[in-house]
Amino acid sequence: MADLDKLVDSLSELTVLEAAELATKLEEKWGVSAAAAVAVAGPAGGAGGDAPAAEEKDEFDVILTGDGGKKIQVIKEVRAITGLGLGEAKALVEGAPKAVKEGVNKAEAEEIKGKIEEAGGTVELK
Repeated sequence: MADLDKLVDSLSELTVLEAAELATKLEEKWGVSAAAAVAVAGPAGGAGGDAPAAEEKDEFDVILTGDGGKKIQVIKEVRAITGLGLGEAKALVEGAPKAVKEGVNKAEAEEIKGKIEEAGGTVELK
């Protein structure tokens, strides 16, 4: 049972992109949908019953939490994503934590997060 607790703790630390990649790999390995596995495992998991409710969220805010020491690259990426001018994008990056985009769907939020992280920044999805 302790090993299962360690596994749950490890899984809780995954980012959204890592969790999505894990779900894809499990689907390929076992030939099942992760959504079906969550639906089956959710009620039996006790405290895990809260996780599916969080996944049902359909609007996300992409929050820049830092530039990771690569401010120029992050500013360029923020400009490309938002269409802001140089001054506004620079102010957003320097004023982190700040919202880059609000009310976007999960796929777009993950895409934006991936682009900013690739440029060196840090991002949270709320």
